[in-house]
Amino acid sequence: MKEAQNIEGVVENVIYHNEDNGFTVFSLAENAKNSKNIICTGNLPRLNTGETVKLRGSFVNNPKYGVQLAVDHIEKSEPTTLQGIEKYLGSGVISGIGQRLAKRIVDTFGEQTLTVIDETPERLAEIKGISLEKAAGIGAVYHEQSELRRAVLFLQDYGISPTFAQRIYKRFREATQDIVKSNPYVLADEIAGIGFKTADAIAARVGMPFDSVQRVKAGLKYTLSQAASNGHVYLPKQVLLEDAAALLQLPGELIEIGFTELSMDRSLVVETQPDGVAVYQNAFFYAENYIAKKLTDLAGSVHGKTINDLDIDRIEAETGVALASNQRRAVEEAFKSGVLVITGGPGTGKTTTINAIIKLMLKQGLEMELAAPTGRAAKRVSETTGLDAKTIHRLLEISYMSDDPRRQTFSRNEDNPLETDVIIIDESSMVDILLMHHLLKAIALGTRLILVGDVDQLPSVGPGNVLRDIIDSDRVDVVRLTEIFRQAQESAIVMNAHRINRGEYPALNDKSKDFFFIKRQTAEETEQTIIQLVTRRLPGYMGCDMFSDIQVLSPTRKSIIGVNSLNMDLQRHMNPPSPDKREKEYRNLLFREGDKVMQMKNNYSVAWRVENGAGRVTDEGVGVFNGDQGCITKINDEDEYLTVKFDDDRVVRYDFNQLDELELSFAVTIHKAQGSEYKAVVIPVHTGPPMLMSKNLLYTAVTRAKELVVIVGTEEMLKRMVANNRETHRYTLLSARIRKIMEVKP
Repeated sequence: MKEAQNIEGVVENVIYHNEDNGFTVFSLAENAKNSKNIICTGNLPRLNTGETVKLRGSFVNNPKYGVQLAVDHIEKSEPTTLQGIEKYLGSGVISGIGQRLAKRIVDTFGEQTLTVIDETPERLAEIKGISLEKAAGIGAVYHEQSELRRAVLFLQDYGISPTFAQRIYKRFREATQDIVKSNPYVLADEIAGIGFKTADAIAARVGMPFDSVQRVKAGLKYTLSQAASNGHVYLPKQVLLEDAAALLQLPGELIEIGFTELSMDRSLVVETQPDGVAVYQNAFFYAENYIAKKLTDLAGSVHGKTINDLDIDRIEAETGVALASNQRRAVEEAFKSGVLVITGGPGTGKTTTINAIIKLMLKQGLEMELAAPTGRAAKRVSETTGLDAKTIHRLLEISYMSDDPRRQTFSRNEDNPLETDVIIIDESSMVDILLMHHLLKAIALGTRLILVGDVDQLPSVGPGNVLRDIIDSDRVDVVRLTEIFRQAQESAIVMNAHRINRGEYPALNDKSKDFFFIKRQTAEETEQTIIQLVTRRLPGYMGCDMFSDIQVLSPTRKSIIGVNSLNMDLQRHMNPPSPDKREKEYRNLLFREGDKVMQMKNNYSVAWRVENGAGRVTDEGVGVFNGDQGCITKINDEDEYLTVKFDDDRVVRYDFNQLDELELSFAVTIHKAQGSEYKAVVIPVHTGPPMLMSKNLLYTAVTRAKELVVIVGTEEMLKRMVANNRETHRYTLLSARIRKIMEVKP
């Protein structure tokens, strides 16, 4: 690569521009005499034909495309020549001006064209075919684009991509530069995708003091948000201050000053507890208090009804299923209680119990809603009950407030509650503190709430440990299903899951037809065995589909047998390249038609549709959620989008600039598999940090399988996981709040 050079010229043609990261390929007509057009590349703000630019970059020899200028800095200015102005306006930069109209405008106003558009746009009405209204619109668009261009170029100097620059400008408009210079930490609060570390880097470049109180306050808020991403609803004050001091590399007295200011302006909540001081983000504090109060109110708002033994006997006769004593008690409590928790491990009859409750309630003329946290779990509820089940988000009729995914709202709330007598939530262990808050806001007093789940599975990905906290409060009616039924006892999956949960080593013998352990000493051998299992051995053994029926569940993301590496290897074997399959490379991922993919974050605004066999739309709505799985059905390079058909038949179109929301899912983490069931699961057990390689994680992975479990790895690690009873502690006070509101001493 040669030394950096400075080059000036006019943009001749924009060959390619990626809206997501700003990567642009364009040809430049250099101002120097007798020079040929130069092909330039770089992550740049949007360019338009005819613009004059000053570039700094180095020439590189691309093996495929030849010599190019790799641009690392750009300064843009408006065109000054008549030809440049005409090209600029005719490029489509301003809606409503095409090439012909651009020529007429330039013929009329000459070199003053852009000045006229900016300062006296009404003069455009002098041209036949341009009304005063259209002239004003052209002027407004031009002014807006000029401001945006200045903001993008300004933010570029601070390492902010064009995509984020446009989001920042849309939020702050003409105040963008002043805000970034005075307190860039505001960006972390206001702009989705810009966190503390990005804002901190910008602050250093604008010269903000390392020990400024703005930096300290931003660091404290970031520390709390990181704690939330690790499942904590609050942090003890001392933990918060120590973690923030380590992050900021500042003395404790400065951290205390920032903490005091945040407390005084109510940017966080500080609450004294018997064992110390708890510090909350506002939303979590109000959510935790509301949940405790609303559960108490719901529990006392239902006038209990007695279901006699004869009623239950009739249901048993109709279904041909005899209920165990705890199952009968759960059915009775469902009619007596305003809030009921039904918990139990695999094979203990949770589904049978719920079906009995549903049948009896329908006979009583009660209306009900069924829901689960994920689309896959909701679909399973529908299959096992025969009734329509929705995701909780869809039940609450989620809507979208802006292009910030943190600002969603629900149509169902205290002012517009759900109109039903009973609400049953399956897989309740997955429900975090904020989702439970929104759910309870939408439940009117007098409505029965039944929470169903396995409390021994992993807690929610989001903050809180809601189901366990409700149970541990000992103030809400709970029925534990513990009896493993005879049919379930024939399943090694069920029996080994319970052994693992008790801290016992699973039974591994040749008699089992649904639970296998394959010893492999190295990570490389483990990886190769997994590929063979998924692509050949299991489809042949089970007569199943390797795409829809088999799922690899890894404890980790990194290492050879982590999700990232396994996905690339499995993609190569399960969905290899083909002339018939289009591809899209995005960052470090390659997406291909036919790939299994998973949605990696909640997107409340993306539209979906469901089509029947004839291609007619039978349902539509918005919202795709973290953990939803599907298959890429189409990649359209010309219009820059791909479509995904999810497991519940929703079809979603993703523009290429949305692909950061998708990830290959031939292998997924065990955390991401919560709420899902697969015909067969393959679990690599070889290496990993002690925090991850736990009994709880292994138990959750095994219980995801309906028909077959295969564990591949070392006996030593399997024994370590079974023996590792460590449960990640989460700071939450929900149990204590429920007990306090019930005014019963613990």
